[in-house]
Amino acid sequence: MLENKACANKPARVFSKDIQGRDCGDKASHWLTSYFGDEKTFRLVHFEPDMKPRRPAESEPLFPKFEEVAYPDYGPVMLLSEASVKDLSSKLDQEVTTERFRPSIVIGDCEPFDEDSWEEIQIGSVRLQRVMSCGRCIMTTIDPETGVMSRKEPLETLKSYRLCKPSEKHLYKKAPLFGQLHTVKKTGILHVGDEVYKITR
Repeated sequence: MLENKACANKPARVFSKDIQGRDCGDKASHWLTSYFGDEKTFRLVHFEPDMKPRRPAESEPLFPKFEEVAYPDYGPVMLLSEASVKDLSSKLDQEVTTERFRPSIVIGDCEPFDEDSWEEIQIGSVRLQRVMSCGRCIMTTIDPETGVMSRKEPLETLKSYRLCKPSEKHLYKKAPLFGQLHTVKKTGILHVGDEVYKITR
């Protein structure tokens, strides 16, 4: 029997954790391999509902034990404001864009780092619960337009003013904080341009 590679499950590793993925086929693989120009062969996979997810709580106890993810590091949602990115850009020789930080949701019309204090918010009919800040790594030094890694900025500048409190070093170590990780408390529908409501008790 011939193997249908486009339907094959592929074992993968994400942040040293095992996870499955459905192979998207040779056409996608050839495009990725050609684009990256590497001697390695790259294959694209996607997660399906019948596959076993990862549990962030196994690596980061702040997350609810029931929370499940596939390929994100911890949180299913990472939220960042345009104002925070502009604040960072004002301290750099070359501006950066939100794409460099790979947020799930980008918020406009707020002050820099307002999102740090939003413990629970609603956008459209979706309710989000903040879990922790997003500690940033060397991946932020990759220019999303060119794929070139500087290994320095904007990470070094973030370290100059966005480190955690001493009491939180066991969580973030030396990683600067930029963006907020959320879980989905209530599923629903949201649209670009929806108002963001801060929930207070």
